[in-house]
Amino acid sequence: MTLRPYFSSSSKVWDDISWVPGIEDTGYSGWEIVADGNYRLDDPAAFQRIRDVVGSTNLKVTVHAPFGDLNLATLNDPIWQESVRQIISCIEHASELTDRVTIHPGYLSPVGKLMPDKIWGLQKEALRRIGRSAADHGVLACLENMIGIKEFLCRFPEELIGMTEGIEGIGMTFDFGHANTIGKVNAFLPHVGKANHIHIHDNHGVSDEHLPLGDGTIPWKTVGKGVAARYSGVVVVEGRSIEEAKRSLAVFKECFV
Repeated sequence: MTLRPYFSSSSKVWDDISWVPGIEDTGYSGWEIVADGNYRLDDPAAFQRIRDVVGSTNLKVTVHAPFGDLNLATLNDPIWQESVRQIISCIEHASELTDRVTIHPGYLSPVGKLMPDKIWGLQKEALRRIGRSAADHGVLACLENMIGIKEFLCRFPEELIGMTEGIEGIGMTFDFGHANTIGKVNAFLPHVGKANHIHIHDNHGVSDEHLPLGDGTIPWKTVGKGVAARYSGVVVVEGRSIEEAKRSLAVFKECFV
């Protein structure tokens, strides 16, 4: 199957955009924009800078929607409404650049822990609203599995699949770095054919370190073989610098074949 490596760096959201052409120079075919900080798509000046730099390269684009201080599963209705609004706004702007946008699920607040069924319903309703807008704009909004913090929804493959199943405009992003923080890399692999987008980065199985591939404990030959056998499309390497992007791409080329 055909795998296309893209690079993304959430640590650079407050940097200027001059680093982005280095993604292509390093050998990647695309850039996943983390739409926050200086890269918010609802900021006209930022959006124009993004369009200009992308237009000056051969890079294709995907987008990661903003997630800081947002919660698609909060019982606080004004915050829930604003969280949904910001995700939808990002998708509408992103549709001018791509057909894939990754979104984060919500999480349990101390109050939310008292009403888990209500939280599940709020997350589902948020996805239905987001999915309708995504479908209208020719975008698939891909819900991502989360790290090993018990308050997050959608840490496990069964939960992610159950949360998204049957909702128009909604797909799934499998993040194998996140999966490693809960010891579930091998649990995600049999389902990878259902994924619509993939993120990869390394860690030591405890926290979300976002290390270059090969610097942590993820068995990349096993993951690469499993992904290549069941999935075709974009694989986003997440890292902190172009130097890390180079190191990760070498591992990608060795293992994802």
